[in-house]
Amino acid sequence: MLIDKLGGKKVVKGPGSLKEIAKLPYKRFALITGKSSMVQTGVIQKIEEILSKDNRVFRLHTGIGENPTVAEVLHAVELLSDFEPDVVLAVGGGSAIDAAKVITLLLEYPDLSVNTIRDGRAPNSREKIAFVAVPATSGTASEVTAAAVLTFEEENLKVGLKTPAFIPDLAILDGELTLTMPPHVVAESGMDALTHALESLINKKADDVTRTLSREAALGLIENLWDSYETCDIECRQSVHEYQNMAGVAFQAAGLGMSHGISHAFGGKYGYAHGLLNAVALPYVLTYNSRDEQVAKELKSLSIWLNDDVIQRIQNLNEKLGIPQSFQEMGISEEDYLKDFNMLLDNAMKGSTVRNPIPMTKDEMKKVLDSIYYGKIVF
Repeated sequence: MLIDKLGGKKVVKGPGSLKEIAKLPYKRFALITGKSSMVQTGVIQKIEEILSKDNRVFRLHTGIGENPTVAEVLHAVELLSDFEPDVVLAVGGGSAIDAAKVITLLLEYPDLSVNTIRDGRAPNSREKIAFVAVPATSGTASEVTAAAVLTFEEENLKVGLKTPAFIPDLAILDGELTLTMPPHVVAESGMDALTHALESLINKKADDVTRTLSREAALGLIENLWDSYETCDIECRQSVHEYQNMAGVAFQAAGLGMSHGISHAFGGKYGYAHGLLNAVALPYVLTYNSRDEQVAKELKSLSIWLNDDVIQRIQNLNEKLGIPQSFQEMGISEEDYLKDFNMLLDNAMKGSTVRNPIPMTKDEMKKVLDSIYYGKIVF
């Protein structure tokens, strides 16, 4: 077992590292997870067993959906406020961890609102309630970032919220928890992590340190994701778990890009999984951005390491993982796409798109969206 302080405040990693929960000095645990999978797979029961041995008090909340909404967060706060936890422990996918970040902050600051956080006026720290993240999927790296994504339903938009107070005090990377992931989750979360690695690599804010992390994460994910998907081997699953974490450390510092802006726009409207949307969009976004000299240089370097064109390698990996080649193939009807296009275009220009290596205009974004939707490059 290794302890690494590079990403987040403290990261414990290795198969079986879930037992580190027993060493936590807290007494009142609010356990937050998704709607069913962590209970069905026995993970929550393991945590409750660990806590029960030391007479800890805990309350479980299981109401977080795949694309967490403001309403779900506020409902959780309402149910947990009288419990007065001294620690929030989030276990599950990135959605549960993202929601738990906001829940923790609202529990600590009862007068704080989600809109205040969205406006960038959130507190920068927590003093009373600790936060521990235990990811059971390998993709978002939410366990080491200061970001959380919520869906604002009235706007049909997924919004990234940021404050240093969101960074967990402890992250536990136990690859054993990923062994029960359904194959499509392995694929989609892994491609989400690869998108993090590549978008942080080509971001204009990247420096030598973040680029080193991004490259290592990208190569590791490309070379290990298929084996993780096909064999469910613990060594491979642990490797992917750690590479996605490495990508998170990189993008926390360097930022992301257009693929994430597009994913948030389409995910907010149609509810598709974030990783799936990123997986479909990524080859098109990389192709578009490759006209930038620095981006082309980075992609060429990866291609040399892989002894294969990196964009073609990603397309081949998508195909092997069962990822659709376009948003149309994914299931969005042309009628809906055309009807909703102006809203999708406006929302795709927001968020991470503002940090894309090539500044985007609406005319250029239209070409990119049409390419991704129809599966044919028109830019």
